[in-house]
Amino acid sequence: MIGREMGGAISDHERAPVGSDPLIVASEAPKTSAAQVTEVERSQLDAWNATQQFYSRDDCVPQLIALQAATRPGAVALEADSRALTYGELNRLANQLAHHLLTLGVGPDTLVAVCMERSVDMVVALLGVLKAGGAYVPLDPTYPPLRLSFMLEDSRAPVLITQQSLVARLPAHSAQVVCVDTDAAALAQQSTADPAPAATAAHLAYVIYTSGSTGQPKGVQIAHESLLNLIFWHQKAFSVTPADRATQLAGPAFDATVWELWPYLTIGASVYLPNEHTRVTPTRLRDWLVEREITISFLPTNLAEGVLALEWPRHTALRYLLTGADTLHHYPSPDLPFTLVNNYGPTENTVVTTSGPVPPTAAQGALPSIGRPIANTQVCILDEQLRQVPIGEIGELYIGGASLSRGYLHRSDLTAERFIPHPYSEAPGSRLYRTGDLARFLPDGQIAFLGRVDTQIKIRGHRIEPDEIVVTLNSHPTVKASLVTATPSAESSGDKSLLAYIVPESDAQPSVTALREHLRARLPDYMIPVTFVKLEALPLTPNGKVDRRALPAPSVDNTLQEVVGVESEPRTIIEERVAEIVSTLLRLDRVGLDDNFFMLGGHSMLGAQVLARMADTFGVEIQLRTLFDGPTVRELSAEVERAIVAQLDTMSDEEAQQLLD
Repeated sequence: MIGREMGGAISDHERAPVGSDPLIVASEAPKTSAAQVTEVERSQLDAWNATQQFYSRDDCVPQLIALQAATRPGAVALEADSRALTYGELNRLANQLAHHLLTLGVGPDTLVAVCMERSVDMVVALLGVLKAGGAYVPLDPTYPPLRLSFMLEDSRAPVLITQQSLVARLPAHSAQVVCVDTDAAALAQQSTADPAPAATAAHLAYVIYTSGSTGQPKGVQIAHESLLNLIFWHQKAFSVTPADRATQLAGPAFDATVWELWPYLTIGASVYLPNEHTRVTPTRLRDWLVEREITISFLPTNLAEGVLALEWPRHTALRYLLTGADTLHHYPSPDLPFTLVNNYGPTENTVVTTSGPVPPTAAQGALPSIGRPIANTQVCILDEQLRQVPIGEIGELYIGGASLSRGYLHRSDLTAERFIPHPYSEAPGSRLYRTGDLARFLPDGQIAFLGRVDTQIKIRGHRIEPDEIVVTLNSHPTVKASLVTATPSAESSGDKSLLAYIVPESDAQPSVTALREHLRARLPDYMIPVTFVKLEALPLTPNGKVDRRALPAPSVDNTLQEVVGVESEPRTIIEERVAEIVSTLLRLDRVGLDDNFFMLGGHSMLGAQVLARMADTFGVEIQLRTLFDGPTVRELSAEVERAIVAQLDTMSDEEAQQLLD
C-alpha cells in the first residue's frame, strides 16, 4: 500500500522519476553507486535499523477485540451513517458468523472470500472469519466478473461471504455462499459465545490480491504475527487510546483497510465510515472529519493533498492525518492544527514499512521523506550485487523483519524471486523482500524515495503492473502490440492517469469503446487507460528494446477519439445538469444521453464525485452501485427523478415547492 516519497536536497535528475518522468524504466533509472560502505557508515546503517521492540503474539485480533467487548460492551465500535455497533454487538454478530463458518469447515489457514460493499456488515464479516480461525480474502464488488472469477478460483476459497444485492453480479463459482442479510435469521440462531481460539500467530490472517506482471493478479499472504506487529507499532506510534475516533475510507480490497480497522478495534477506539460521496470530496470530507470529531484518519495521497489545501478551523479534534500510497508533493501549512504523517510500504510487508511526520518547512528542492523503518522492520538499500550502498547514494530498497509476507499464494516461483535470503542477518530463515523501488538514506536516517527500477505504476493508491494491462490489450483481435505507461494528469498536481500506445493489426480499425469494453470485462476500473494513442510500430532502441523516450505525446492526430452520440441531446433540466456534471469531470465538451460514463474514461473515484455533485445540485443521494448499474446520463437522470418523487412524498407542500424551485 502506502506512500512513496522523500526529503533532503536532491537534484532535478533524481527528482524526475518521482513525478515528472512517468516513463522511467530500469535502463534509464539512476545507476546505483559502486562505492564501498565504510565501517562508520555500516555502524550508522545498523543503528537506523535497530528497530527491535517487544510485541505480544499470544493473542490475535479476535481475542483482543473480545477483551474490549467484555470490558467495554456499550462503547461504540463502528458507525456508518445512522447505524452504529457497540463492542458488545460487534463481538456477538461476529461470533455468530464464526460459529456458522465452523460448521462449513472453516479453520486455520482456510481462505474465506469476502465480497461486500464498505460497511459495518463488512467489518463484522472480516472479524467473523478471523474468529473462526480462517483468513479472509477481500474482493471488491466493483471488479469485473472475470477478475473476481480468477481470484475465487486462484484462492480456492471454499466459502464466500457476500450480500444478496451482489449475488447476481458474481461469476459462477463453487464456493458455499453466506449472505449476511438474507441469512441473518439463520445466523441469529448460532451461539453468541466466543469460539475457542483456533488460529495462532503463525497462521494466515488475510490474503490480498495485487496486480501481476504475468497478466493475472497475485495473492499476498499475511500471517497474524505480521499483522500484530503493525497493530502494536501503530498504537504506540500514535498514542492510540479507547477515546480515539478513527476512520475507514479505503476500498474493501485495498490493504489500507487493514490499517484503518484492527489497530483501533483491538484497543477499544471507535471507527467511523463516511458515505461514498463524502469520502472522495475534499470539502465534504474535511467538514465530516471536523463534525465527527475524528482524531486519527488515513487518506490516500491524492485525496490528502486536496484536503490539506483547504482552510481548517483553528480548533479540531484531529491529531494525526496519515497519508501514503503515492508520491506526496507538498508540505503541510504551518497553520494546520494537526500533524501530517507520510508512510510507505508494499502489501508484501503488511501495509506500512516506513513512517515519519512531515514538517511544515520544506527543504529546498526536496519532496517529503517517507520516514524511517517502523518497529521490527529493517530497510536495506543495496546495489545490483546486493551490497549496501553508502549513505546518500541510490540503490534498490529491500525490506526485512517481522511484517514480511509468507509470500505469494500458489506462486512459489515468484516468491523465491522476490523474497531472498537476508545477506546481512544471522537469524535462521531471515529474508528480504525486493521492492523494485529506488531510494537512498539521507544523513539524518530519513529515507528518500526516487522512483522504480521497473515500469510499475501507482494510480490513486493502487499498485499496477502495466504488463497485466498489455497482456489484456494484446488479446483483443484488433491489437497487434501495445505498451502502457502513466502520464501526469491535468486534474491535480502529482496525479497520474494511464496512457496506452497500441499498434493495430493490419487493416484493423480499433475503437476506444471496443478496447475499453474489452478491458473493463477483465480489469478493475483503475487499470483502464484514459488515453489510447495509435502507432504504426513501437519505437525501438538499437538493441531491440522499446525506446520509451521516443514515444510521442498524445495529440489530436494520433489519439483514438471516443465517438460521442450526437443524436441523444438532453431533453430535460435534470438531464442537462447531469450531462454538465459528467462532462465537466471527464473534461469533455459534451456527453450524450446514452454515452457510457466508464467508456468515456470514468472510474469509481470520479463516479463518486459525479454523485456528490448531483447530491449538491438536486438534494438527493444516489448510491455508487447505481452508477455501475446505469452509467449513462439517461439512466442517472431517471434515478434522480425517482429519488425526487420519493422525497416529495414525505414532504409538506411548502417543502416540496422549495425543492422543486
